[in-house]
Amino acid sequence: MLNVSQLHAYYGKSHVLQGVNFHVQPGEIVSLLGRNGVGRSTTVKAVMGLVQSSGSVHFDDQDISNLKTYEIALRGLAYVPENRDIFPTLTVEQNLILGQQRGKTSQWSIEDMYDMFPRLKERRHTAAGVMSGGEQQMLTLCRSLIGDPKLIMIDEPTEGLAPRIVDQVAQYLDELRKRGVAVLLVEQKLAIALDISQRLYVMGRGSIVFEGTPNDLRTAVDVRRDWLEV
Repeated sequence: MLNVSQLHAYYGKSHVLQGVNFHVQPGEIVSLLGRNGVGRSTTVKAVMGLVQSSGSVHFDDQDISNLKTYEIALRGLAYVPENRDIFPTLTVEQNLILGQQRGKTSQWSIEDMYDMFPRLKERRHTAAGVMSGGEQQMLTLCRSLIGDPKLIMIDEPTEGLAPRIVDQVAQYLDELRKRGVAVLLVEQKLAIALDISQRLYVMGRGSIVFEGTPNDLRTAVDVRRDWLEV
């Protein structure tokens, strides 16, 4: 579904990604792990055309390397940024409506979102900017999903959230997988990544240093020590 080969990315003269290779298959959750500053967020931004990059990015057997961000999104690839990017003065429901793609029938409705996160239904007429961080995270996840993506890339969805909300997010991601949506998850919490992923990649110094299953990573003591543990 998503195949990335020899991806290089730059911020000015800084060479951040140095030949990143990975793939995501339909209906699987793949986690991208690593310490802060190794290039995980830059990787998903490069795939979405948000940073200067070079290399091969294919989605659904089409080369999307040179497309604009909105063109990539229209092909069914969604991106949930770490900073959430909600519209603070609009209500919850207005934010969700903005996630819908005109002329496209989605398998996800606003009521589906409310069923998944009942708290959003309670706050449907509330301005998004006054909600808690956890509520805003729920909203931005749902707004991306309602556009009916084939694959959704999510950057640090559990950052700063209470354990109860983290569990809800994990259930949400597993529900996506069950309904055929692939997920590329950028995450620092090793426990959640090991629990819900089918495969994992570990990044270090701008490149992939490990690929394997959760069980592979559990037994790779040296990888966890050198590239993940603080």
